[in-house]
Amino acid sequence: MDLKLELVLIPVSDVDRAKSFYVEKAGFNLDVDHRGGDEFRVVQMTPPGSACSIGIGTGITDAAPGSVRGTHLVVSDIEAARAGLLERGVDVSEIRHLESGRWVPGPDPERRDYGSFADFSDPDGNSWVLQERGRSERGA
Repeated sequence: MDLKLELVLIPVSDVDRAKSFYVEKAGFNLDVDHRGGDEFRVVQMTPPGSACSIGIGTGITDAAPGSVRGTHLVVSDIEAARAGLLERGVDVSEIRHLESGRWVPGPDPERRDYGSFADFSDPDGNSWVLQERGRSERGA
């Protein structure tokens, strides 16, 4: 039996502000914006190329806004992904990698899968991690 992760709820304090951030700045695709009265609203957005979406809204979770940490977005070119986010106004950390158990600036010198990282947060403080995988499959 397949178990497919298709939706992750992200708790936010202001649905319109978060929707604007994820669509206009992070570049997610808007799939659904549905209101079921004053107490229920669900906005579903999908990162480009992802099979899993995120959901924000009213009446969909009791988790505290900003409490989601370290959700990973896997990218094939971390430098290009970071540059694209910066161009759209997202505050993204510098790229880093592990060397001898310590964080070192810059991408992994061998560009190994799962070796390079950068971070950003939404307006509520929910944090995201860019992680590079598949660069060698791109022929880079």
